[in-house]
Amino acid sequence: MEHTAPPTAADLFAAHMQAELEGDLDGTMQTMSANPHLTSVPVKTGGVGYDGVRQFYGEHLIGKFFPPDMENVLVSQTVGINQLVNEEFFRFTHNMEMDWFLPGVPPTGKLIEVAIVVIVGVKDGLVTHEHIYWDQAGVLAQIGLLDPKGLPICTDSAAKVLDPSLPNWEFRTP
Repeated sequence: MEHTAPPTAADLFAAHMQAELEGDLDGTMQTMSANPHLTSVPVKTGGVGYDGVRQFYGEHLIGKFFPPDMENVLVSQTVGINQLVNEEFFRFTHNMEMDWFLPGVPPTGKLIEVAIVVIVGVKDGLVTHEHIYWDQAGVLAQIGLLDPKGLPICTDSAAKVLDPSLPNWEFRTP
């Protein structure tokens, strides 16, 4: 009898993301544990429990994840036995409603560049949770909903994740 090893956390999350991007709600949920939770931390969107996560995915994420022009770069990935952390760079035009990311904000047509960190819990070969973080102030400034003037907000910080040689914040003395 041949023994197959369970998928690694990286393989599991890759299959999870592929199902999300393909718009496959059932396939996405097949990668989840019986009692998962999902939280997009900056806007507190997500779901708790299998039915809550399924409802969130079905109504607010699957098919509404990112616009078609989305570019994604995996910057780094840290994989443990029961956890995975992805640091990713996304670039896209905000030309569709994205309830999970900008709830209640109609499409602006503006280009958004954002670094996103996803912390994924894994147990028994299934995703137990996702905690998703990004710089919401920088995103809101990029789409014109927040004036960064006089505030410690960067609209181009995600680019520095890809290119560390870009200049740092310029400190000014009063």
